[in-house]
Amino acid sequence: MARQFDFKPKKRLGQHFLTDETVLEHILSAAELGSGDTVIEVGPGLGILTEALARQGARVIAVELDSRLVALLKKRMAPFPDVKIIHADILKVTARQLLQDSLPAPEPDRGYKIIANLPYYITSPVLCRFLEAQPRPAQMVVMVQKEVGETIAAAPGKMRLLSVKIQFYSKPAIICYVPAASFYPAPKVDSVVLRLDVYSEPPIEVSDVAGFFDVVTHGFSSPRKQLRNSLAHSLEMPPGDVARLLEKAGIEAKRRAETLSLEEWRELWMTFAPFMRGLQC
Repeated sequence: MARQFDFKPKKRLGQHFLTDETVLEHILSAAELGSGDTVIEVGPGLGILTEALARQGARVIAVELDSRLVALLKKRMAPFPDVKIIHADILKVTARQLLQDSLPAPEPDRGYKIIANLPYYITSPVLCRFLEAQPRPAQMVVMVQKEVGETIAAAPGKMRLLSVKIQFYSKPAIICYVPAASFYPAPKVDSVVLRLDVYSEPPIEVSDVAGFFDVVTHGFSSPRKQLRNSLAHSLEMPPGDVARLLEKAGIEAKRRAETLSLEEWRELWMTFAPFMRGLQC
């Protein structure tokens, strides 16, 4: 397709265009689109996925940074009145702006969906931006780097800070693995299609989300260290004091951050939050 349009991908924008129609079918199947669903597509590229979404009856808001592709997309999507091409940086526009300015608002009980083949270098910022947005999407189906997708979907034992952030807001599942050869030009790594079913409310009750993630961030400050040492170093606390707080939270001091579940992070936050507020005074 890129060759057909005599289009040269820009490396600095992380442009890798999907060429495998089987993977496209997996994305569409995972999205479970109904007629009239509102979709925000990030980085539509040459419009292969955009057209497929439109043909399934979706109302598509496609946000593209590259002005060359915007012109191509507007021409290609002209037959589809429910496709809106937006020339913008996805990290500089809000979900509310896109939904209000582009198409009729989605029905309240259906929300909107994010579907995207994300450039690797903006994966985390885009996911977190939409999961923290108001309104949040009901679902996200995204193509991401294999290692990142596996981290996002990881169970306790292999968790990272990104795992906790994404799983606080959504339930992730890997739909399929995508080899590098499925793209033009081929990236240096494989990818996965990831589905995130976004919660209406987080699965754990947290009254101070910023404070909760502050504790989690301190816990992962030295992920290879035991929690006692990682928190003591990050919070500048005596290891003995940290060990006593961990015991109060019901968490062994020798465990590492990667082993904690969301529920255990909540216990940690509830135990450490009063002390951390004292540190900020």
